[in-house]
Amino acid sequence: MHNTSSQVEIIRPWKDFDIRYALFDFDGTISLIREGWQDIMIPYFAQVLQEAAPEEDPQQILTCVRDFVDTLTGKQTIFQCIRLNEEVMKRGGPERDPLVYKQEYLRRLEERIHSRKQALESGAARPEDYLVPGVRPFIDLLQQHGVRCYLASGTDEADVLYEAHLLGLDGVFEGGIHGAHDAVTTCSKELVIRDMLEKEHIKPRELVSFGDGYVEVELVANLGGLAIGAATNEETRQGINDWKRSRLIAAGANAIIPDFRAGQELYEAIGRDCHAVSAV
Repeated sequence: MHNTSSQVEIIRPWKDFDIRYALFDFDGTISLIREGWQDIMIPYFAQVLQEAAPEEDPQQILTCVRDFVDTLTGKQTIFQCIRLNEEVMKRGGPERDPLVYKQEYLRRLEERIHSRKQALESGAARPEDYLVPGVRPFIDLLQQHGVRCYLASGTDEADVLYEAHLLGLDGVFEGGIHGAHDAVTTCSKELVIRDMLEKEHIKPRELVSFGDGYVEVELVANLGGLAIGAATNEETRQGINDWKRSRLIAAGANAIIPDFRAGQELYEAIGRDCHAVSAV
């Protein structure tokens, strides 16, 4: 049982950080427009695999798909489709261009989220309806204290830019909004972080990341930056998603938050040495 007395659960203590730069994931960390995407991708991928191996136990296939979708969450969608293609071929199925799988997944996802985007476009929904609670005031708080903010996503860049626009985030990220490109098979978040370190000469002790996926937490933690895991419950917008929490801790998160409602507490935590460790 984890400690709930604070909104910021310290997992791995930190000290001697001087935070000047913040890197945010998008889907599930800032945006809820694509909430439930796993409910589209996992059954679709399982269907493809089952067709390649009709004799294989459906539960085993589902477990296989869940595992690799989870592990690759945070990277570009194409990485999950590349892995699907590999799993199909492993079972004797035909090799296909992973982009074919990606296009079909996005078609199915669009059926789920089209009405959300329409509601935002028309004004029937407000940006706050599809923002993780507290995230916009928290970004404002960071910027008021001179922290430069970046956004990096595994979602296609054109879609991220458009959905960020719907959420009223135009011009908010001084470090830019960075998304996926089909021609790029290097992790987009890894490229952004590499550019931050090499071209902008950012030191790891100056960098904090916020994300709900394994990839961004592991990348920043391994570099020596401060990794905050956002174990957001996207469906209810309340409390911790325990499955996310356990995965983020395994990825190396220094702390876990449910959302950004306690923005002041979170800002104070990343601005000082933290020694207390919760039970995990």
